[in-house]
Amino acid sequence: MTKQTDSNASYPLGPALDFLQRLWQLNHALEKVSIRMEKRLGVTAQQRFILRCVGKYPGMTAGHLASLLHLDPGTVSASLRRLESKHLLERRRDPKDNRRVSLGLTAKGRALDRPATGTVENAVERLLDVAPENELASLVKIVEQLTALLEREMAAE
Repeated sequence: MTKQTDSNASYPLGPALDFLQRLWQLNHALEKVSIRMEKRLGVTAQQRFILRCVGKYPGMTAGHLASLLHLDPGTVSASLRRLESKHLLERRRDPKDNRRVSLGLTAKGRALDRPATGTVENAVERLLDVAPENELASLVKIVEQLTALLEREMAAE
């Protein structure tokens, strides 16, 4: 038996599972590009996203970054440690308040904080350039609604 190329036609999943299949496909593509980025640039897509955020808002705290990214502070802290060990980011103590630590890019980190081809954000920028605004607004709304539903599911447990 030969494998058919159109798996959706051969194995219909239904709307919910088809939507999930597309999300997993997107996740897989993100992971593949991230691996390629790490080989080429020395940082994963998530690490580069953090660098771009800190580059855009130098002096932000790790807590603000976690809030901006909607990530657990522990997850962000681990990523920050990896970026520090690569000498791309540094934590700076506030001279007026020793408890306050802000984030900043090193010279090496600033070199990565610019648009680059082959990155996830470059692909998103290219999509944003050609996709109709109303479709993008609908996509954002759908993603936000799905996120809210999943968060309610977790809170209900």
